[in-house]
Amino acid sequence: MQIIPFPKKSDWPALLARPTQSIANIEKAVAPILEKVRTEGDTAIRALTLQFDKIKLGEIAMPQATIDAAETLLSEELKAAIRQAYQNIRTFHEAQHQPVQKIETMPGVTCWRKSVGIDKVGLYIPGGSAPLFSTVLMLGVPAQLAGCREVVLCTPSDHPAILYAAQLVGVTKIFRVGGAQAIAAMAYGTESVPKVYKIFGPGNQYVTAAKMLLAKEGVAIDMPAGPSEVAVYADATALPSFVAADLLSQAEHGADSQVLLVSTDKKFLAAVNLTLSTQLEALPRKELARQAIENSKAILVETQEEAIELLNEYAAEHLILSVENAEAVSEQIYNAGSIFLGNYTPESCGDYASGTNHTLPTNGHARAYSGVSLDSFVKKITVQHITPEGLKEIGPTVEAMAEAESLQAHKRAVSLRLSSLK
Repeated sequence: MQIIPFPKKSDWPALLARPTQSIANIEKAVAPILEKVRTEGDTAIRALTLQFDKIKLGEIAMPQATIDAAETLLSEELKAAIRQAYQNIRTFHEAQHQPVQKIETMPGVTCWRKSVGIDKVGLYIPGGSAPLFSTVLMLGVPAQLAGCREVVLCTPSDHPAILYAAQLVGVTKIFRVGGAQAIAAMAYGTESVPKVYKIFGPGNQYVTAAKMLLAKEGVAIDMPAGPSEVAVYADATALPSFVAADLLSQAEHGADSQVLLVSTDKKFLAAVNLTLSTQLEALPRKELARQAIENSKAILVETQEEAIELLNEYAAEHLILSVENAEAVSEQIYNAGSIFLGNYTPESCGDYASGTNHTLPTNGHARAYSGVSLDSFVKKITVQHITPEGLKEIGPTVEAMAEAESLQAHKRAVSLRLSSLK
């Protein structure tokens, strides 16, 4: 892992750039896929799956027999772990329910807001070399709590843990399709895959580009969520072996993942690099992790203030604070997807089972986006009720404002009612 000592502030943008391909090139490759699915439906899905995944699809829907058999193919230990994670995630997200509060803004004028689950949502679960059944829980639990009536899941994987988790969270339909074509299918609808109102889920750069292109067409998405990333800020109170393990836990996602280490201690950075090499060799996915590490950096800064400023500039998906007074430091972080405090809070716990959601903004989008939550799956509808007495109170205000904006019909809608009350 390359150590960058005391970089100038003017060098930060280049130093913190993610190892992604040109967005224009990716979108150019993805746009024809979207159009093909839009115009050819299931035929396009089958052709694209054969082209990209070398799989000849028959029925696009996951066979019910495969779904039903999933539970029998898993160990009791793994099923218990999935259920524990499900319960923790449910507990955390259930607390996000907001009771309806009726607010009387002035006598006789009452306003409130209610939450309504989005009717039809689509969940995307990547395939690749890792069956991300944890993401089924992260997306399915808040959808379940929100009361979404139709929950569609697209995944190229038929791993039994994915199917077991899908049953646990109440997914209504599962389809054997992945990549940008899966996102297009849920956005436009095909003969098999129903059109949904909002699409959720992480994926590679092509999946993310598909979501972003569709967002330009008015399709609702959760957020830009591409290749995974972690930043670790560590000082002399941290343990090099722990930090190295955290860096590798993200690096093993794929070659396009990025990890960043920041410290004011040069000896600590060297110690992490040493144990990083040792731990890397023991990983089954070491080649993927090695490529990610080669794209990553360890940055030596002079002060904690500089470290915090740099981390806010980076806006990491995951930020681990392995420093003294970690919670106090976290109060100064305003750009991050999720923060992990202290030496005994590995990012892996957030990925799987602590309760927080692991679907988070990447590539600097944490500057403006939040991670997935219960709110992601609901719409907020405002309601108001005005009594005759309330209209007498607020009516003249509305009349004056409508008159000033030259909107006479707006004024008349109030004036007629006021006249009827005389």
